[in-house]
Parts: sequence; structure tokens; C-alpha cells
Amino acid sequence: MSDSILHGYKMTEFGIIPDDWDEVTLDSATIKVGSGITPRGGSNVYQAYGRPFVRSQNVGWGILSLEDLAFISDEIHATFDATEIQLDDVFLNITGASIGRSAIADERVVNGNVNQHVCIIRTMSEKLHPRYLNYFLLSNMGQSQIDSFQAGGNRQGLNFGQIRSFHLVIPPTLTEQRAIADALSDVDERIIALDEAITKKRDLKQGTMQRLLTGEERLPGFGEKVGYKQSEVGIIPEDWNVITLESITPTNKRYGIVDGPFGSNLKTIHYRKSGIPIITSGYVTEGIFSASDYLYVDEEKFKQEQRSAVHGGDIIMAKIGVRCGASAILPSNHDIGILSGNALKITVNEERYSTHLVWQVLWNLYLSGEIDVLKTVGAQPAISIERLKVFKISLPSTLYEQRAIATVLTDMDEEISILEVQREKTVALKKGMMQELLTGKTRLV
Repeated sequence: MSDSILHGYKMTEFGIIPDDWDEVTLDSATIKVGSGITPRGGSNVYQAYGRPFVRSQNVGWGILSLEDLAFISDEIHATFDATEIQLDDVFLNITGASIGRSAIADERVVNGNVNQHVCIIRTMSEKLHPRYLNYFLLSNMGQSQIDSFQAGGNRQGLNFGQIRSFHLVIPPTLTEQRAIADALSDVDERIIALDEAITKKRDLKQGTMQRLLTGEERLPGFGEKVGYKQSEVGIIPEDWNVITLESITPTNKRYGIVDGPFGSNLKTIHYRKSGIPIITSGYVTEGIFSASDYLYVDEEKFKQEQRSAVHGGDIIMAKIGVRCGASAILPSNHDIGILSGNALKITVNEERYSTHLVWQVLWNLYLSGEIDVLKTVGAQPAISIERLKVFKISLPSTLYEQRAIATVLTDMDEEISILEVQREKTVALKKGMMQELLTGKTRLV
């Protein structure tokens, strides 16, 4: 194997690294590995101000989330002096579902404390840069070691001996370690900026959607001299109509609102590797239809259940489960499919109504929780088809205005989608950079 290793490199358990890099244990590069204590009385002794008290929910994937930061008194803090936080301490969650998340202590939490679910790792300042360590813990190399100590993959907990035994590879100088951390921090800042932009765009769209879908705000050219009236769904413009969902389906289609036939009567023997794709509620995510790895049925099975056929442009709604009521439009380039038992469809009469506007209304009602009136009580929430058919919404009386409103909201959705794609690409870039930089495959000048 040594013949395949380039000059100036060597083989380690993490693969090939530069000759001048070291493979060390965490114990040999730290001066502290230990967790805190939860005060007697638990949350009852937390305060609105005082000494910061960091809990596992405050430690994210490389970031500190301090929206719900707790505080304790100076008197309680004095009894926890061994767990006092110092600047640049590395926090590592060591129990529960969030095990393996890590972040760096900044000025906001210095002189505070951590609870028993968070481990403080304090590095030797002359040997290991804390931000480099933080990125290493978050990398595949760090997470794989954390996973290796979890019996049966349950991720139940880490003890201090296991943490001290972690192996890592480090550049020979703090300058290079810091340069690597800085490069990755720059990408993190880009991700944070994109997150903030996405949140801002979503909030803007939510406000715009609320105003346009109720007629509180009219687009230019519509309803300049029109007043408002009280209706069954609230105050709406006088030239808008209140209609049932069943009334907006095509009159020439018998099955405008239906659910899927499948469930206990669909057996694995019906599945095919090709044929008619089965459309499930799992493909409805955040208002977007996103499908991969379809299951299929053959033409014969499809003909038996043609009432549940779906076509591009239909609205697909989750019928059962915690996300019931969430919906998305099946892309127009989708030829044909058949509903699963956990989904339903609404086909809109496009000659009179805008499918995209109807969906925006339904999505707004889902986000606000108002669609919950359609749910039946049972082992798990489910949308009632009969209630859905008679459910009333308000729409502009002209298709022209409906399409104008839908265009504004769809354009905003596309702006959000572009930002989300940029974020996904930036996250992928960071993963690649971590693999390259934390193994020395790529070295910074």
C-alpha cells in the first residue's frame, strides 16, 4: 500500500494525511473534559437574567442557539465553579437525541455554566485550536467515532473516557489550524446569511399571502371602488364569492375530490418496478411536491381504481397523520398516477378557477391551523373527504384577478426556492471542504 502513497504523505486510520500532520488523542491535546450539573429544583430556579446556563437544546450543529437560554443566580453559580464557561470552550452534547452536536462558547455565555447533558472540552492553547476541534467533531471523522460508542445505534450517551479517547488529525501549527477554521467559518456565515434571507422572504410572503388572500389588499387594477362585506368566512371584498371546494371542480369530472383506494387492500404483490406511479402524502413537503423512488402498479390494477387517478396540475393533500392537511400541486409535466390511501386530490376547473390560487388558499389555511376543522378524531388525525367537499373559501369573481394574485405569490415562492437551492449547494460545498481541509488533502497557503 505504501507504494501508492505520494511522497510527503502517510497512512492513518482516517486515510492519507501529510507527513507533518499528527494523529493524536483528544486527551493529549486538552486540559479539561467534563460536564455540568442541573441545579437542585431544576427549571424552577431558572431566572430571566443572571448567569447563562447552557443546556443541550442551546448547542446546535456548530452554532449556539440562545433564544431560550436559561439563567441561574450568582449563588447557584458559586456552587458550580468547576463548570464555569470560558471563551472558546467547545461544547459537546453527550446524551439524548442531540448527542454529537457541538459549538463554541462565545462572549454571550462566558462565566456561565452548562448542565449535565453538555460536555466542556477545553484545549491546550499551544497545541489544538478550539474552532478546529469543533469542526473536526462535526465532520464525518468525528461523528463516526461518536456513533461507534453508541450501543445498537441508539445514541444514548458518551462518558468522559470515551471522549478523551477520540482520535483526530491536526496540522503542525496553530496558524494552519486557524486558517482551516476560518475558511469553514466563512462558509458557515454564508449559510447563516442564506437562512436569514429565507426566513425574511418566508415572513414577507406570509404577510403578503394573508393580505391578498382575504382581499384586504387588492392588486393594482382591481377593486378600486369596491367596498367590503361580511361573509361566512369573514370580511371580503363585495366582488368576491364564497364557494365550496366541491363547486370548483370540473362539472364533467365525476371524481373531482377523492382519496386513494390503497391501505390494507394494497399488498406488496401489487408493487411493480414500472407502470403507474403511486402518489403518497410523503411526497408533499413544505408545499412542494418532491418525489423519488416511486412504487408502481400495473395497468390492470390501475383500471380497477381509476376513480383515484391523478394528473399533472391536481392538488395533492396529505390525508392522514401529523401533517394531514399539507398540500402541493402535482407538477404539470407529471403524466398520470394513482393515489395511495394516505393522500387525496382536488382537481380544479381551470376554465373558471386558478389551481395555484386555490392551493395558496389551502396552504395558508394549513399554516394557520384553520384547516384543522376538517380533521376527524381517531387514533391519528385524518382529513374527512365529506367535510372537505363542503368546506368554504373566498375567491375573486374573475379568473383574471385570481391568476394575478397567484402569480405574485408564485413568484415569491420561486425566490424562496432559489435561496433554498443556494443553501443546499453551500452546505454540500462545506461538507466537501471539511473532508479536504481536515485531512490535509487540500492545504491552505
